[in-house]
Amino acid sequence: MFAITGITGQVGGAAARTLLADGHQVRAVVRQAEKGSPWTERGCELAIADLNDKASLTSAFRDMQGVFVLIPPDFDQDAGFASLKAMVATIRLALEEAKPARVVVLTAIGAQVTRPNLLTGMNNLERMLGDIASPISFVRAAWFMENVARDLGPARNAGMVPTLFQPLDKRFPMVSTEDVGITVAQLLSMLEPLPRFVELEGPGRISPDDIASVLGDLLGKKVNMQAVPRDVWEDVFLAQGMKNPLPLIQMFDGFNEGWLEFQTSGGDVRKGKTTLREALGALVRADRPGF
Repeated sequence: MFAITGITGQVGGAAARTLLADGHQVRAVVRQAEKGSPWTERGCELAIADLNDKASLTSAFRDMQGVFVLIPPDFDQDAGFASLKAMVATIRLALEEAKPARVVVLTAIGAQVTRPNLLTGMNNLERMLGDIASPISFVRAAWFMENVARDLGPARNAGMVPTLFQPLDKRFPMVSTEDVGITVAQLLSMLEPLPRFVELEGPGRISPDDIASVLGDLLGKKVNMQAVPRDVWEDVFLAQGMKNPLPLIQMFDGFNEGWLEFQTSGGDVRKGKTTLREALGALVRADRPGF
């Protein structure tokens, strides 16, 4: 049996669906029982646990063939990533006590980079869990294609989508959450030794202009991307209610300037199969929030 955290989200859900389709048993780790009801209907066992509670996590992870760890995304981290570090410390204690046969952890592209930015949190995650007793693999995933979901409204209503990815013709590594979940399931269930790192992106790199073109085709209207000037980013984020926008700004600087990239050495480099058109087509049909 495999324990899946984040199962109500897109990556965890894709991992669970893949495992179930392959005939494996799944334990859905959720904070509230009602959140897990769709998964119990699929035949999953339910574990009620909080990522900040060692006792419930240990119980959820015990006697598992594999555990998938997903830290909830937070684009407004507190100074020094204190809350994230506390959560990871709790997860570590639970894993050390439960001793699952293997562990797969979602991190992100650029997690090896020490220059300060939002993904420094993923660097902390890898360092804090890297020496647990269980075999462990870190999946460094590219930017999610499904994050475009938040742009559907502006694209539909105004035909103009603001973006922080710049310049507009620069191609960035992106991947579908479906492919990330499939990769997680493959790592959990493989019989061979786990690779320490898996770096995962889609079949081809994607520019903001590519996104506009695909959205335009899918929506049946002209869509353009609009580069948000760098000197207003902080004001925009503060107006949106963020308390500490600097790490997020640094992350987009890293993508745009090219210093946030895959390590491409000492790891397993993979490409997903889902194209941008397929991922955005599913979003347009469902018009659902991104991950």
